[in-house]
Amino acid sequence: MDENKDIHEENLDTNSQNTENTEQENQENVSQKPTAEELLAEEKDRYIRLYAEFENYKKRTLKEKNEFYLYASKDLMTSMLGILDDFERALKEIAKNGNESDLKGVELIYQKFKNKLIEKGLKPIDVKVGDDFNVDFHEAITQIPSPTPELKGKIVDVIETGYQLHDKVIRFAKVVTGN
Repeated sequence: MDENKDIHEENLDTNSQNTENTEQENQENVSQKPTAEELLAEEKDRYIRLYAEFENYKKRTLKEKNEFYLYASKDLMTSMLGILDDFERALKEIAKNGNESDLKGVELIYQKFKNKLIEKGLKPIDVKVGDDFNVDFHEAITQIPSPTPELKGKIVDVIETGYQLHDKVIRFAKVVTGN
């Protein structure tokens, strides 16, 4: 009988330990499960982040679309710059050697063409002799000894006019700098 009592007591001890372990596991499980408020806060945070990301996406695509429309004619404008340069050369030659009526006719066509390009967003880069060299707008073709000390490191001659399409440089002004 003593043996049965011992076995019974061992079983009771084991059962009580199992009950305690189960209670601890239940408490751990309860503490690991997030509350409804925590779940709501987590979902709200995800929603806010997703909404902000979508707003940024909309702004970025709108900006890209606007830039596309602004600069869609860049290739066309770049190809027209050669024609504009030819007009300027022709005007200089006709002014030297040609008659007055030819000069007026070519000048009229040149002004009309130039005004249409300006209307579409083309702007010449204003460069004068004596201006500081700026790599954002100028391309140095060559350097020569400066005729005066004031022109050292500055623009001595403008070879080709530079142009901007809206605010973006599409052709740098080709210049000679003083050394």
